[in-house]
Formats: sequence, structure tokens, C-alpha cells
Amino acid sequence: MATEADAQELAALRALSARIGGNPHLTQAAGGNTSLKAGDTLWIKASGTWLKDALSDDIMVPVAMGPLIEAVERRDPAADKPQAFAIGALNPRGLRPSIETTVHALMPQRVVLHVHCVDTISLAVQADCETEVALRLDGIEWAYVPYRRPGLPLAQAIAERLRPGVDVLILGNHGLVVATETVAGAERLLHRVRSRLARPARAVANADTAALTALAGDSGYRLPADVEAHAVALDADSRRMAEAGSLYPDHVIFLGQGSVVARPGEQVADVIARLGTNPAAILFAGAGVLMRSDASSGADAMQRCLADVTARIDTTTRLNYLTTADNDELVNWDAEQYRQKLNTAG
Repeated sequence: MATEADAQELAALRALSARIGGNPHLTQAAGGNTSLKAGDTLWIKASGTWLKDALSDDIMVPVAMGPLIEAVERRDPAADKPQAFAIGALNPRGLRPSIETTVHALMPQRVVLHVHCVDTISLAVQADCETEVALRLDGIEWAYVPYRRPGLPLAQAIAERLRPGVDVLILGNHGLVVATETVAGAERLLHRVRSRLARPARAVANADTAALTALAGDSGYRLPADVEAHAVALDADSRRMAEAGSLYPDHVIFLGQGSVVARPGEQVADVIARLGTNPAAILFAGAGVLMRSDASSGADAMQRCLADVTARIDTTTRLNYLTTADNDELVNWDAEQYRQKLNTAG
């Protein structure tokens, strides 16, 4: 850390990161990342770590920013492996920088927050996202970036859309980026944008936990960690949206492609037999959700996220889903395999 002022800002960023990470409507599991530029060093959240742990664990990694930006400008594939730019002397645990490091490096502002805000995602998956956001963010300098795989492809897409003065990015099928010169300013901007994009969730009935418990039996499935996760199975529109495909990257990483809805009368064993595999989660219409017993805490967090996101989507609009190629690219990507390994290890 270059100066005492930098050290104070990094401490403030850790505190803000923990607050963000503790709010499932702002980010979930190992998703989202925050950063601070101190001289030529970019301090950014480590891949696979959770923002909520920012005060209890050392989750920030120092990266040599100049060489990384040069690699992005050259379209050098090395930029897609930001661990090569980590400053080893200041990274004794050998943590990998976030897969979004290139995004943070490209933003000219000193403090960058990238969150998977459910209000933002619910708009970012809609085909009319740009039109809707333009109405809500009038007076704010923002840019829309169509979906690209996180990492170098996304950074390149941002570079194409970035213009002087822009401090808010809406990432298609992904989330939100806000950037300012101070941690306090970033927090204010985050809450300002979030309040402008907020939409109420559709109300649903309570889950039928008795029926779900009976369905679970000794099937190798269990109730989800968060009762809120059931909502996606209890609302017909949410269920339809979920079953149609994958809406954003972290769903694919933690839960697999799309969502599985049990057919009328099906038991867990029937669903598994029909699919030929054990899905991470099964939605039972009108009853709720069951999670595979070995599903990680990250999977639980993302199942709730799915419920929170779909409940806020306009039921009359067309949605943009990740393509088969998008899904395969995420599943087979080294950076995500590394993050999944850390998640599975707890």
C-alpha cells in the first residue's frame, strides 16, 4: 500500500465489501468483486472468495495494473489469466485475482464495485433492458454492455462502450458496475442506482414444506438453506422463466444449465431417471424447491438468487438467455473451474 490514505481507503473498501457481501440482494456466494487503485497497484477481491468475508479474511490481491492494461490493449490472451499479473511479494497466500480484474483495471476511477444486484439482473436479462434503464437512470452517466463471457471478452466489450464520464455500467445478463474516486462515493452511487432500478417482487404463497419433506425422504435431496429460494417454484411466471434456460453466468457455474421442473406426479427418483443425472435443484410446482444433499453453499445462494431475480422480471417482456455456446464456454473455462473448486472445498 503506497500511502496512509491508500491504507485507510482499503480498510473502508473492506468494510463496504463485507456489507455488500452480507446482502443477498446485492451479491451472492463468491460473485461480485470490489477494487481500489493505489498508484500502479490494483487491489481486488480474490477469485472464489466471498465479499462477506472481507473483514474476517484476507481476500484482497495486489495486481500490477500497467502490464495488465497493456495486455488487454494488445488483446493478449494472457490478460484472461490475471494471476500472472499478481504481485507475489504482496500476495503470500498465492490467491488468484478475480476473473473480473481486467474490467476493474479498465475503469479509470479509483474505486470500482461490481455487484450481482438482483434488481439490475432482472432488467439486464430483458430484451428491452436499454430502453427501460434509460428511463430509470436519466441524469446518470451510464452505458449498456451486451453479454460477453466474464474476463477478457467482457473487458473488451466494455472498452468499446466506455466513454468519458461514464461511472455506471449495466452488464447484459450479468450485473452492475459503479465506479468513483472514493469508497464513500462508490457506496452512495451504488445505492442511488439500485434505488432507481428497484422493482417489487411478485408475492407468492408459502412453500409446502411438509410435501417437500415427504418428497425428499431418503432421495439424497434436502430443503434449501433459504426459505426465499422456494418462490421460483411457487410462481408460474418465475417457474416458466427458470425452466427456459440460463439467465446469467453464476447460475451456470453453481447450479448448472437452466432449471429442472418436476412434471406433475413425479417423485425425485422419477426426475433423475428422466434426466439421467442428479440436478443440483428440482422445482416442484406449487410446493417449492429441493436441493441435492451435497449442493454447496454457493449453490444454495444462487438458488435463492434465481427466485429473487425471476420474481422481479416483467412477465410480459421477451428475455435474453445465455446460448448453448455461452453455457459451454463458462463450464469449460479454467478460471471458473478454479472458482468452483474453491467453492466445493468451502
